Amino acid sequence: MALLRLVITSAFIVLAATSSVHAEAEILDDGVTVETVEEDGYQTPQIDSKKAYLAEHFDDEEAFKKKWVKSETKKQGVDDTIAKYDGKWELQTPARRLLKDDFGLVLTTEAKHAAISALLNRPFVFSDKPLIVQYEVTMQEGQICGGAYLKLLSKGVNTRNDLKQFHDQTPYTIMFGPDKCGNDNKLHFIFKHQNPKNGTIEEKHAKKPTQRLDDIYKDKEPHLYTLIVRPDNTFTILVDNKEVNSGSLLEDFTPAVNPPEEIDDPNDKKPEDWDEREKIVDPTATKPEDWDEDAPAQIVDPNAVKPTGWLDNEPEMIPDPDAVKPSDWEEEMDGEWEAPLVDNPLCSSAPGCGEWKAPLIANPNYKGVWRAPLIPNPNYKGKWTPRRVPNPHYFNDEHPFRMTTITAVGFELWSMSPQLLFDNLIITDDEEVAAEWARQTYTLKRDRITSQAESLVERGLKFAGENPWVYAVVIIGSFIIVGFVAYMCCGPRTQDPEVEDVKKTDAVVEDDPHQSDEEREEEKTEESAEKEKQSKADLEGPDNTQESAPVIDTEGAGDGQRKRKPRKE
Repeated sequence: MALLRLVITSAFIVLAATSSVHAEAEILDDGVTVETVEEDGYQTPQIDSKKAYLAEHFDDEEAFKKKWVKSETKKQGVDDTIAKYDGKWELQTPARRLLKDDFGLVLTTEAKHAAISALLNRPFVFSDKPLIVQYEVTMQEGQICGGAYLKLLSKGVNTRNDLKQFHDQTPYTIMFGPDKCGNDNKLHFIFKHQNPKNGTIEEKHAKKPTQRLDDIYKDKEPHLYTLIVRPDNTFTILVDNKEVNSGSLLEDFTPAVNPPEEIDDPNDKKPEDWDEREKIVDPTATKPEDWDEDAPAQIVDPNAVKPTGWLDNEPEMIPDPDAVKPSDWEEEMDGEWEAPLVDNPLCSSAPGCGEWKAPLIANPNYKGVWRAPLIPNPNYKGKWTPRRVPNPHYFNDEHPFRMTTITAVGFELWSMSPQLLFDNLIITDDEEVAAEWARQTYTLKRDRITSQAESLVERGLKFAGENPWVYAVVIIGSFIIVGFVAYMCCGPRTQDPEVEDVKKTDAVVEDDPHQSDEEREEEKTEESAEKEKQSKADLEGPDNTQESAPVIDTEGAGDGQRKRKPRKE
């Protein structure tokens, strides 16, 4: 077991050393940055304006003030005291600064309505190209209750004055993003569909994501939200570049885009003689004459016998004989004092005390209330359903992708948690453009977070996974370390023969050449004192007060003869 631990420890040492060398001598292959450096790893992202309907990085405050407009109106349908959109929006660096000179749009207030919006560079028309919406959200203080979604506003919002009037009832085409309150969290994808028959507008809600997304609301890290809606009516939702939801606009929304071709006839009524009872009580059944409904379910056991020694006249509980009435007890106020009850000690050694009663047992003659059996209903016609008729409101829209043109984007929010940070919003019709935008922004942040979180060993394991040859180095290095340690601990040893002789004999030897002069002088002083003490004892003679101790032969003990201390009688 010790050897196994040694091998494992050695492997970790070698792996850590390998990863350390790799981290210090970081090499950039094919332009891929392994570790982001705050000082020079980030530059404001650049994208061809012709490839994006909006590309907002929030790094340029002057450009932001020219493009984005805060709402100056009130929320509809709420009390005037809280209806105003007075939430505060500011451009700030993140609380956890990952990249130098990186700013985001921050909703700094809580429990206030806030709205801000911007016009697209040009309208997005749903025709033959996909719509890609992508942006980052960092819930810097987590989220208790509130949304962080955006709205793609429908045509009709065309000027800055229109943006000043942006509120909750402003027409939008798509709403997308996270929303949470308590334990209920959602990732919205709602689009508004226009009925081709009567022109009415109805919201269509996407099915729930295939996995729970609890961490995005509490880890306080940036997360990337991507929505892709394609001309073939399919959609995909990504969080941090991982798919969490996908499906069809025609099949995976509630209510469905297209109504059913047939509906229940609202004028059809169930006939009065329609019998839906599958079984009925047998009308010919009669209760047997020997059926006693009054017989009890339990009776006294006729075979029970009172146990010998049962104390009929002893109660189970008696007043405590040791109890004393409290000195402050006043019978006029407290009533007559009674000692508390305790278990009767006589009952502890007896089968029982008090009146003995035979136990109850199940009554073999008990049958309960008689009920007639059920039989098939001869008049049963089945479950009645109204007849189906053509749906007068039916239509078949095979192209729900062709939604209302988008002209602006906005955030219209209410949140119980402040410091919501939005960053790197892009609207495009090219998935690769959105991916490149993320590589210039979000990917750098994730790399920075990963490099801060990974320990030396974790980085070593990751490096080894990417470079299998490292495992060979680890194995060889581990065996070298184990072999060296084993040699030092268990290898052959040489012994000075003179030292062995000293251990085996009492012969006089020369002074130890490695012994200091002070140590030699100290030994000589101790020897002189011992000799003086011995001489004095010889002159004084034997001690007559004690019996002479027998001499014990200690040849080879190295200290001459030793005297055993006499026993006292």
